[in-house]
Amino acid sequence: MAVSVALETPLQDDVRRLVAALNDHLLPLSPLEFQFKMTVEQMAGSDTSLFVARDDSGRAVGIGALKVHSAALGEVKRMFTDPAVRGQRVGSTLLAAIVGLAREKGLATLMLETGTGPGMTEAHRLYANSGFAVRGPFLDYPDSEWSAFFQMPLGAETPR
Repeated sequence: MAVSVALETPLQDDVRRLVAALNDHLLPLSPLEFQFKMTVEQMAGSDTSLFVARDDSGRAVGIGALKVHSAALGEVKRMFTDPAVRGQRVGSTLLAAIVGLAREKGLATLMLETGTGPGMTEAHRLYANSGFAVRGPFLDYPDSEWSAFFQMPLGAETPR
């Protein structure tokens, strides 16, 4: 299946559907206080760019966002691929677009927080295969058994 990936507004019904599916997927995996979700309204902020993957028919099948925290630090947020198309490289295509935009913006480092456990194995594999390395907590994320942290240096400095 060929997909196209483009920057789009998160304030669309099909994006809301994917965000709801992502939230449903995450709900049983960890306590709510360790789920660091962004709403579509938050993703519509000027500090966040959302990529949407669409199949040949135009159906939204994946999302992924870049949130810029500073001139040096970007964060991957809200990565999700519709389960019906998993294994077809939608996630890696989205992640490559996010990394490309982070490089265009001149960010030094790209980081992410994701869950742990069996429901997150594929995500961890995607990040590792895409060049992200395991690291400790960053920003104000707590250190817990429910979170895994990754980073990809894009430039000279790595923020803490």
